[in-house]
Amino acid sequence: MIGTIEAARLLKICTQRVRQLLYEGRIVGAKKVGKFWQIPLINQMPKVIEGKRGPKGTWRKRVSSALTRIHVNSHKIRSNNHGTKEPVIIIRSGSEKIYAHGVQINGSCNVIYRPEKPLDCGATLWIEVEPDVVVKPFIFANMTRF
Repeated sequence: MIGTIEAARLLKICTQRVRQLLYEGRIVGAKKVGKFWQIPLINQMPKVIEGKRGPKGTWRKRVSSALTRIHVNSHKIRSNNHGTKEPVIIIRSGSEKIYAHGVQINGSCNVIYRPEKPLDCGATLWIEVEPDVVVKPFIFANMTRF
């Protein structure tokens, strides 16, 4: 069971929209205990019932087959030589793209070098991680730690 803030983060919508869905009775199994909502997870996501009118919901739906790919942006590395310390590691999972200085992978992964068939971004070396493996990006405010 999770609260409204965690549900909003998982669904990638604001907490006010989650509360609106709760009051409309559109989140399956949710119940109010005292002042707080308790929302059950179904396949690691709150289950939202689609509305009868208007456009389809834009909340995040997990794609179980989407691999997470991690690679380095060589253009950022070259620009960092001029005094900047921008994050150069790119973590792509579906359409989501996160820039980081480092990555912690809590599970198995594969390192792939494929110069004859690069990714769409041009990367020829990358790390592939299964969707159920937790990938934790981090950014250093002070680069002396790295």
